[in-house]
Amino acid sequence: MTLLQRFGFFGAGLFLGIIILIIFLSGKKTSCEYGPNARVLKNIRTKETIISPKALAQLNILHLDTSAVNSTLKNGKVDFGESNTKLDSCKIYTIFGKEKLATTKFIFENCNKQSTLLSVEYLK
Repeated sequence: MTLLQRFGFFGAGLFLGIIILIIFLSGKKTSCEYGPNARVLKNIRTKETIISPKALAQLNILHLDTSAVNSTLKNGKVDFGESNTKLDSCKIYTIFGKEKLATTKFIFENCNKQSTLLSVEYLK
């Protein structure tokens, strides 16, 4: 078997393997979120999110709604320096929005079964 034939068989096997993976994983909710930022956002997003009365009033003042909160939980940036992750039960995370919400800071309390939006601040 020549070197060219080996590369041909390798390429054909690689191509078929990729096609099989695409077929098996196409309908599933798979994701490759391995970074700390993505893991925290996904963890908060998958739980029931409760908006505190204080945060609801702040959202109304800033003319924002729950879609802004959902957008931040999908595309936001967690500031681990401002967050308090040393707590045992519920950790407090500071999340900054992106694009239109880049000057908005959301503070979430992430517990075992639910997450709570504690406050929303507009930064100048």
